[in-house]
Amino acid sequence: METLEFTIRIKASKEKVWSVLWDDETYKKWTAVFCEGSHAVSDWNEGDKIYFMSPNGEGMSSVIERKIPNEYMAFKHVGEVKDFKELPTDPETQKFNGAMETYRLIPDDEFITLTVQIDLIEQYMDYFKEAFPKSLEVIKELSEQ
Repeated sequence: METLEFTIRIKASKEKVWSVLWDDETYKKWTAVFCEGSHAVSDWNEGDKIYFMSPNGEGMSSVIERKIPNEYMAFKHVGEVKDFKELPTDPETQKFNGAMETYRLIPDDEFITLTVQIDLIEQYMDYFKEAFPKSLEVIKELSEQ
């Protein structure tokens, strides 16, 4: 597994950027870059499960490993979802089990630096290298409105 890092500077408050990242309406907008109709099913509390879902019922099950509002969010990916049901761990899901995805907001004058780190297996590297910068541009646009 390899960790990719993506960074963008946004002229907005950390509260605004945080809201764009995790409020249901705006979350769906920036994650549409990855899959139209993407959404998350969660209460967004540290320690809780979260499901990152496509409209057809496929996705990832994860745990909110750490949450510091307006500052930091960390997800640990633990499994796969198919037909809206969490699948048991198998050799394929074992490859990415424990992969982390983190979002850090660092204030700098009137800007926020958003840094995302994501652990990936080889087969998804090229896709995320192309898609993640596009999603960050959507986050920036929504945050600066």
